[in-house]
Formats: sequence, structure tokens, C-alpha cells
Amino acid sequence: MSYCLNPTCLHPENLAFSERCQFCGARLLLRDRYRVVKALGQGGFGATFLSNDEALPGEPSCVIKQLRPSESTPYILQMARELFEREALTLGRIGNHPQVPRLLDYFEEHEQFYLIQEYISGATLQEEVKSAGAFSEVGVRQFLSEILPLLQYIHAQEVIHRDIKPANLIRRVQDSRLVLIDFGAVKNKVEQAASLSGQTPLTAYAIGTPGFAPPEQMAMRPVYASDIYALGVTCIYLLTGKSPRDLEYHPKTGEMIWEKTVQISDHLTEVLRKMIEVSVRNRYQSTEEVLKALEMEPYLESLAQGLLGKSSTGSRAQTYNRPEESSSLSSNASASSSNPAIAQLAAAIRARRAKAAQGANIALKTRQEGLTLTKSAASANTHNSSFPGQKSQVPRQLDTQGLLTAYMKGRRDFSLHNLSLLNLQNTDLSQTNFHSSKLQKTNLQGANLHDSDFGRAHLNRANLRDANLSKAYLNYADLEGADLRGADLSYANLHNANLQSANLCGANLTGAKISDEQLALAKTNWMTVRPNGKRGLL
Repeated sequence: MSYCLNPTCLHPENLAFSERCQFCGARLLLRDRYRVVKALGQGGFGATFLSNDEALPGEPSCVIKQLRPSESTPYILQMARELFEREALTLGRIGNHPQVPRLLDYFEEHEQFYLIQEYISGATLQEEVKSAGAFSEVGVRQFLSEILPLLQYIHAQEVIHRDIKPANLIRRVQDSRLVLIDFGAVKNKVEQAASLSGQTPLTAYAIGTPGFAPPEQMAMRPVYASDIYALGVTCIYLLTGKSPRDLEYHPKTGEMIWEKTVQISDHLTEVLRKMIEVSVRNRYQSTEEVLKALEMEPYLESLAQGLLGKSSTGSRAQTYNRPEESSSLSSNASASSSNPAIAQLAAAIRARRAKAAQGANIALKTRQEGLTLTKSAASANTHNSSFPGQKSQVPRQLDTQGLLTAYMKGRRDFSLHNLSLLNLQNTDLSQTNFHSSKLQKTNLQGANLHDSDFGRAHLNRANLRDANLSKAYLNYADLEGADLRGADLSYANLHNANLQSANLCGANLTGAKISDEQLALAKTNWMTVRPNGKRGLL
């Protein structure tokens, strides 16, 4: 079908390859390349359409946003154009992030404004809740772990989204990652200070979705914490399945009453309460504060690196997307000193990790006293002949830089090492021996671990999201509580591995050696690819 973009056309649907609209006569091929297939929706200032780009091989799908204000008064039209141009500029600046739609084109034709952006195929979180029901606490924590770093990136560009809600979060079909859409309501933080001296259409018009937007935003004074409020309300929607207008409010304070409708831990309850504080002064002021409260340390480290690694051009997209090029927090002392907040955050993380490592080492020495590792070495020798006759020893400690330097120099044997809590995100550690090593809470998100040996390794609560573990040896590995969302485990050996509470949502287990009993202990969803190559739950 070809869809007519003429706002006044009463019958916009046409035959697939028509050149002109059969009702109004308007040309159907926009800019001689974009053919509109169907309407997707319409807001107060613009309408969106699904389109095919006929100028490219395969005619890929894209989204066309057309400036189409609900009113034609000069006042509303000026505001709509300002918002439209701001969305284009914002997407052009931050659209390199994998969780933000890319801007493909922006132009004016026949006195109409058009914005062309990447099409994100998938269901919104609103649609997910309506079809599959409310989220569990674990699901909401996973949601926050994915969205908070994205929101931090957006705020680092001095942008306030102003319309975070379930309908603007799409779970992309290709990789199950959440994508934030609709930047039509964004506000540049720098512009806000300048606008206080004199009103413009944008400063005199409250923008946002009622119920999700906090009081200060509806009063035309949005701040970064306004997005945190909307994110908190989104979490409550995910937990309850109810929109804000369907929940009760305290008649005196205006606070949302939601706790009695869910069953979650006191810890998450307190975090959500502070996220949706009516008074912005009592709310979390930054995403770092929320992550710290949730104790998501691996994400805090990558956030800190993203903040410290601003490039000379002012863009932070490359730093955020390639955290492996930054050093760990412990080696960023000089850089973080220029940012007191990050320095304080990094110090807190280092203190907690040092305390945890000290306790682990004491416990390890106690267990090892008077014992040998002969049995472990013998077990390792039966699988890998690269370390025959290995002598018993206490696991050796390596930091992130030491491990990566050794790997770059050609070393591939790190068996019996303590590598817990290291940040190895997006690194290449393929065909490496980690047999019997400790990697508790290690951040291996997006790492290339193809054909590596993790036999009898301790990977409790490790972050292995989107990691390449194809053909990896994980026999007797302890993966309790590990995050394996989107990981490639095709043809991996998981015999006897402990998968209690491991998250395998969206993981690829094609050809993997794993039992149904093991899978029953882990969390899976309809995106999980089973060993037989089919998607779905057990």
C-alpha cells in the first residue's frame, strides 16, 4: 500500500505502486525515494509513518515524522517547528548510541517539514505489559540496569528527554535491547537558563505526559531529576500494570499510593519512593545516585568512564560505546579528581570492593590452609594439556590492566586466578584458559570469550550480557545469578554447570550441551533460543 502524506487528504490509502494519490492527486513518493506504507500514530505536533527507502538496496524500512500540529495558529505552529527542529538536532547529536534511533534525514518539502529516522521493530513496554502482564522485581531491576546508563548518556549531552514512559520504550526484536524513542519533547539544559528571562512558546507550554511528568516539569521548569521521576513512575507501571491515572494519590501530599498493590523488597520500595518524590529537592538528582542506591557496581564503573572520557569534539558517544578504551576506576584517580562527584563515587566503589576482596582472600586462605590443589590440577590436566603437573597454589590476583596487557602479549593461560570484580567489558579474550578461576561479579558484558575454558570457574553474578561464549567450555562452572541476557552460547559445553537464578533471556543456546533440568533453574523467555534452535519457553 502507498499512503498519502497530504494532511488534508480524506482517503490517504492507495495501491502499492501508485505514483499519485487517487483522491487528492499528491505525489506519493516523498523526495523521490520514501514510499509511505502506513500511519503509525499522531501526537500534538507531528504524525509518524512507516516507510520504505526505495533508493537503497532492499528498500529498508524507516520512520517518517511529519510536522502536523493539531492547531494552525501562529503560536502553536512556531512551537511545533521549534520542537521539531530540536528533535532533529538532538537525534543528530546523540543518535550514535545503540539505544537511540539514528537520524537519517531532515528536510522541508512543499512547505512541510519531515524527519526521517531509523525504524525500531519491536513491541513497546506498554504493549508487553498488556499482553504478558506485570513485571517481577527482578524484571524491573533488569530494566533499570539497562535504562539508567542510557539516561546518564543522554543527560551527559545536556539533554532532558521529558517524555519517558512505557509507550516510548521499545524492545528491539533483533537483540531484545530497549530503545528510547520520541525525542520530540526534549529540552536542552543550557537553553533553559537563557529562557528564564523571557518566555517563548516552549517555555510557556507544559510538555510531557500527565502522570509521568513531575510537578516542576508541568510548571515549565524541567531538570534532570524530572526524567528520574518519569522513570520511577514507569517502573511502577511495570510492577502494577496500571497507568498513573488509575492509581490512588494522597489527598494532602499528592504522593502516589502504589506500595500496597505490589510485592517487592523494602530496598527497591525505598529506591522507587525516592525516584518519585513530589519535591524535586528530595528526589535523586542524578542517575549515578540511583545506580549507587541499587548497588549496580558494574554499571557505575562504565558510567564513570563515560563521564571522564569526553572527546575533544565534545561527543561522548564513542567513549560510552567503547568503555574498553578507558582504564578502570582505580586507575582514573587523576581524571576523576576534576569531577568531585565521580571521584567520591569511585572512592566508594573502590572501598566496597577492597573490603569484599579482603574478606574473600581471608576466607580463601582459611579454606586452603593445610590443603593442596592437587585434585583440581589433575582435573584441569584431563581437559587441557597446556598446564600438566601444575602445582597446588592459592589463586593469583590480577587487575584489569594486568590481564589485558598479558593477553596482548600472547598469554592465554589464566587458570586458578582471582579475577573477581574486574571490568572486562567488550574485551577480546577468546581461546583463553580460565579453568578454576574466580570471576565473581566480573563485568564481561559484550566480551569475546569464544572457545574459552571456564571449567569449574566461579562466575557467580558475573555480567556476561551479550558476551560471545560460543563453543566455550563451562563444565561444572558456577553461574548462579549470572546475567547472560543476549549471550551467544551456541555449541557451548554447560554440562553440570550451576544455572540457579541465571538470566538466559534472549540467549542463544543453539547446539549447547545443557539439560532441561539446568534450564528449569534459569530464567528464560520467548526470545531464548533453545539447543534445538527454536525460540520459546519450556
